[in-house]
Amino acid sequence: MTAIFARADFHDALASLKDRHLLRNLAYADGRWVAGNNGKSFEVTDPATGRSLAWVAAVDAGQVTTAIDAASRAFPKWQGLLPQERAKILRKWYDLMLEHREDLALIMTLEQGKRLDESRGEIDYAASFVEWYAEEGKRLNAESVTSHLPGAEMMVRRQAIGVAGLVTPWNFPSAMLTRKAAAALAAGCTVVAHPSSETPLSALALAELAERAGMPAGVFNVLTGDAATIVGQMCRDSRVRAMSFTGSTQIGKLIAEQSAATMKRLVMELGGHAPLIIFDDADVDRAVQITIDAKFATSGQDCLAANRIYVQRGIIEAYTARLAKRVAALKIGPGLEPGIEIGPLMHERGVVKVEEQVADAVAHGARLVTGGKRHAAGPLFYQPTLLTDVSDNALIMREETFGPVAAITTFDSEDEVIARANDTEYGLVAYVVTENGARQMRLGRALDYGMVAINRVKITGGPIPFGGWKQSGLGREGSRHGMEAFTELKYICIDTAA
Repeated sequence: MTAIFARADFHDALASLKDRHLLRNLAYADGRWVAGNNGKSFEVTDPATGRSLAWVAAVDAGQVTTAIDAASRAFPKWQGLLPQERAKILRKWYDLMLEHREDLALIMTLEQGKRLDESRGEIDYAASFVEWYAEEGKRLNAESVTSHLPGAEMMVRRQAIGVAGLVTPWNFPSAMLTRKAAAALAAGCTVVAHPSSETPLSALALAELAERAGMPAGVFNVLTGDAATIVGQMCRDSRVRAMSFTGSTQIGKLIAEQSAATMKRLVMELGGHAPLIIFDDADVDRAVQITIDAKFATSGQDCLAANRIYVQRGIIEAYTARLAKRVAALKIGPGLEPGIEIGPLMHERGVVKVEEQVADAVAHGARLVTGGKRHAAGPLFYQPTLLTDVSDNALIMREETFGPVAAITTFDSEDEVIARANDTEYGLVAYVVTENGARQMRLGRALDYGMVAINRVKITGGPIPFGGWKQSGLGREGSRHGMEAFTELKYICIDTAA
């Protein structure tokens, strides 16, 4: 048992873990739990209370190289397994995640702040990618090519690319790891992952379960510590053949720049700035519920969160009145409290950004309907907020928010709102609410986004290709397309002439 359990400031809620071994404070490399050189570590705290959860190992650049060494050594054997053999290990990992769902959800709520039922949902979501790719890896088939040369047979196959570097964010610390890792592992790659230093405990718990599932040493590595040190070393090392990153567009560009020298394959799931477009033929109550779900899940800290809400003028008064009541009634508090709907933001800079966007919107003529300031629950809590009459020139209409603030503006025509919704460098997801079937098809085509949700919010999962256009990313995660980044095409031509 690691030293974390002897600490005097051990968080009370962690005492309810059924399996204390899931709470790890060491990095995981080459099948071993490793401390940072010279005992270096960093603190992980509960954003709801500010209390200490753990001091976690901070590895250095040399330890990153050692982990890449291990992943490189493990790659030939892991790649050489039958897909069915890899699938058995992945399936066992999936089973263990569901078996320990409550503990994993508790750890996530404590380090990330989201309400406990959302954490449970994320564990189910994270496990679903492992289950999906355990099966999909069996279908990575070769294809025959009709020969254009006499006396030749031709085939094209996909082959694992090698070591994959994975960089995951704090807002979905389990699901973003499994969505990447399961695809890479199923394809036959080995993995070196770096979780956010704000939420490393969820990733380390998954490493513990991967080890129990029989993942061979070196196949799945989780390195904790300074992002610049760890990710920079992965980008520089030519043996890391792919980098998969979820996070801000700014950091994504930096990783792409650092990876250019070694020509790595890149998968980037970057910033979002989702429009929610509500036409006046919509059922108002349904539109309000879609708004609540699309805006306030994970306290608004989601790249899929609706950031710009366009409402056709004919229903704006009824919609705003009903939405204002719902927003004002949202219950705020620590994620472990029953009935909580809005938890803390992850860090102080997130709260400051929300404050600045709200102040700027009001300065540009927006009307503050409800909320608009920090909440008494704690320094990282912000009131659910509703702004109307928001100018397109306001910061909140041009930048991702990552907080519980709904910004509403009106529109008159379909062509107008399409042009305004597309007027952004981002293109991850767009939401549309309308009962007009022809309009649904038109908007599905006209919006410049990788994903379009019509009359619903939940659209993601193992079978679908998740990703964005423009500066919202490169490549796709999930579905069979999610394995493509972790494979190379190989063409084989065989002389069959007598």
